Amino acid sequence: MFQFVARESDSIAVGERFVRELREKCHKLAALETTIGRDRSELQPGIRSFPYKNYVIFFRYIGARFEVVNILERHRDVETHFRGEHER
Repeated sequence: MFQFVARESDSIAVGERFVRELREKCHKLAALETTIGRDRSELQPGIRSFPYKNYVIFFRYIGARFEVVNILERHRDVETHFRGEHER
């Protein structure tokens, strides 16, 4: 993600800042004491999503742990990605 943002913005600083902000957002989501995000069990059991800028953070709760599964651009075909067809 860093490489893409840095390349598209033509700025390493912009890429670094975006990744830092994205990590901070994930830490804030993990610190919340409630279940958040949209249920996305149609993709995989227990998966939830939360939008962030032009991206979507996919995560799940494993016990008390918040686990980021993936972060994708909003325009991506999420169903295809989670089926693994993007690798073909």
